[in-house]
This record gives sequence, structure tokens and C-alpha cells, in this order.
Amino acid sequence: MKFTRRQFIRSAALAGAGCLVSSGMPSQLSAQMSRSRMNPEYKARGGPVRHSVMGWCFNPMPTSDLIRQGKAMGLEGIEGISQSSYKEAMDAGLKISLVSGGHGFREGPCNPKFHDKVVQGLRRSIETASDIGAKNVITFTGMRYEGMDDEAAAQRCVETWKEVLPLAESKGITLVLEHLNSRDDSHPMKGHPGYFGDDVDFCVDMIRQIGSNHFKLLFDIYHVSVMNGDVIRRIRRYHPMIGHYHTAGNPGRGELDQTQEINYPAVIHEILKTGYQGFLAHEFIPTWDDPMTSLRHGIQVCDLDA
Repeated sequence: MKFTRRQFIRSAALAGAGCLVSSGMPSQLSAQMSRSRMNPEYKARGGPVRHSVMGWCFNPMPTSDLIRQGKAMGLEGIEGISQSSYKEAMDAGLKISLVSGGHGFREGPCNPKFHDKVVQGLRRSIETASDIGAKNVITFTGMRYEGMDDEAAAQRCVETWKEVLPLAESKGITLVLEHLNSRDDSHPMKGHPGYFGDDVDFCVDMIRQIGSNHFKLLFDIYHVSVMNGDVIRRIRRYHPMIGHYHTAGNPGRGELDQTQEINYPAVIHEILKTGYQGFLAHEFIPTWDDPMTSLRHGIQVCDLDA
């Protein structure tokens, strides 16, 4: 009996699906832990994954509540909170996993009019990080502007960061450059149209030009997935230059569950295989009724062995 090309492809696909079912191999979606399968009392094990949380995602929850409940479920760190709350967090036993850079993602060094603000802000944040025993300070490229020359803007970024690096190196602080996606325009914090550093490979090129072990990449798994994809290959290639990680589900920047496409268990295993010992900060926007259930779920999904 003769088969058409379409019939052959269909029969092969069905046979392949049958093999997957019979062998018990999970699909990418089933590799994610659904809410119904999580342990409502789960607490982070304390290693090898060092869990942190991004405070802004859980607004309007009072920071005090996030600190208390996060510590109770095994968090080691917290970030994205007001510096006025640092002492409270540290008194509760949490580390500040990332200090804000004193300049936002919009007002970065690609634009010459923000040069002084960036330099002064980063220097203040480096001093703050040194004072409280934090290791990382975040920085950004800033947004595109009318008449901008990309090559000149990239060089301006590199030169500006080099101005503050001697202080960072002397204090043992690492500046981490965050790559952000410019594709998602559905929400002001799900994507950032116009962001200059929206290509992770381009960000790595600037980091290489700086050539300091105290200037690294903040690898936001969500943003890389949206903008570039090929997450695991990029972790393998760039891990010597990665100083911090953020999580969130794609699409939507929500929970790390079966409704999104990133295979977090596989990604976390790859991160651990590189020998990474820094923080994994959960930066997703909760959609479930109880944000703390969302956070506990994210911890459980990522709390894996190397």
C-alpha cells in the first residue's frame, strides 16, 4: 500500500507519541510541577540552590510580611526592596542578594545625559553593598533615544562602567548587567520596549570588552527565553560570565507551573552543573490567590540536586 507524504508524517507522529507514553518519558509540560502536586508545607532544603525573592513582585504585600514568610519557607535572600528595609531583612536572617544600582533600567549609560547619575548611583550602591556584606549590585544599559548611534552607545556603556569598576573591585563587589526583553508590551514589567540591552549575546560582548571578574551578566531566564531562547545552550556557553539568575514563567511572567513553556527542572540542573553558587531569585508576578503559595511552589520546583 502506498502512503502520501502527509499520511506518513501523521503515522510517524502518532507512533512517536505512543513510544513516549509507553516509556513513561515526561513531556516538557509535565516536567513542570502543577499547583495540585505541590507540598503546601514545603521548605527549601538550604542547598545547593540558594533561593531569594524579588520584593517588587509581591506588592502590595508589606515587606515585613514577605520577609517573615519568606524566611519561614527557607529563603536565604531577598532583593528588590527599599534599602530602609535591609536591616529588618538581615535581622530576620536573610541576606540582601542584590543591591539596586542607584539608576533604573530607563536611565542607563547608553544615554550621555544620564552619565553622571549612573556613575554616582552605582558608587553609592557599591558602598552600600560593601557596608551590608552583599556581593552584587545591578546595572542596566538604559533605553534607546532619538538619534542614537548603537556603536557609540555601546562604547559609552563600557566606558561608564569602567569608571566605577575600580571601586567595585576594591570592595569585592560585582556589578551585574541585566538583559531585558523588548518584545512584550502587554505590561510595564513583563517587557521593556526600547531597552538597549535586549539581546543577551550583545550584553555578553560588552561584558567581554570590560574584561573584569567584577562585571558579569544577570541572566534572567524569563527575559532570555522571550528574547533569545536556547536557554540551556547559553547557560553552558556564558556561565563563567554569569553572576546572578532570575526566574519567571514564559509567557506571562507568572508562576513556574505547567501553563508556561520553560522546563525549569532542566534549566536548574544545568545551572548547578556549571558550579554556580550564587543566588536564584524568584522574580515572577503571582497570579494565584495566595502569593505565598506561588512562592513556595517556585521554591519547590527549583529546589533540586546538582
